Amino acid sequence: MKAKEIMTSDIIAVTDDTSIKEAAMKMRDADVGSIPVEEDHKLVGILTDRDIVLKSVAEDLNANQAKCKDIMSKDVITVAPDMDVEQVVHLMSDNQVKRIPVVENHNLIGMISLKDVSQARSFEDEAGEVLNDITEDSFHTLS
Repeated sequence: MKAKEIMTSDIIAVTDDTSIKEAAMKMRDADVGSIPVEEDHKLVGILTDRDIVLKSVAEDLNANQAKCKDIMSKDVITVAPDMDVEQVVHLMSDNQVKRIPVVENHNLIGMISLKDVSQARSFEDEAGEVLNDITEDSFHTLS
């Protein structure tokens, strides 16, 4: 299974000039722990709830005035749409990230969350069980 098959393509993103407060409100409304930061549809960073707490709240920045570019993570781990999901899972695990952007030709085209991965794996497990049942039934019918 490929990244593009499980990614969410309806992406909520902000620009690097978006205020931290506005970004936090978008994250809250979308019930996500991170949000991609883009400029002209190009990924330039990612803002996490952890960034907001450690780099904004703990540093007493004014969330109405400070911008995403002031606290976002700029070295973003990304995946290609044709990457195998197993590789995506290893990257997420190795880098301790819960969401990972899918990028093609420097353009942000999707996001993959742990939820996306678990749903895909659950579907694969269910599909495998159904296939086993079908194969087993066919075998018994032929006997």
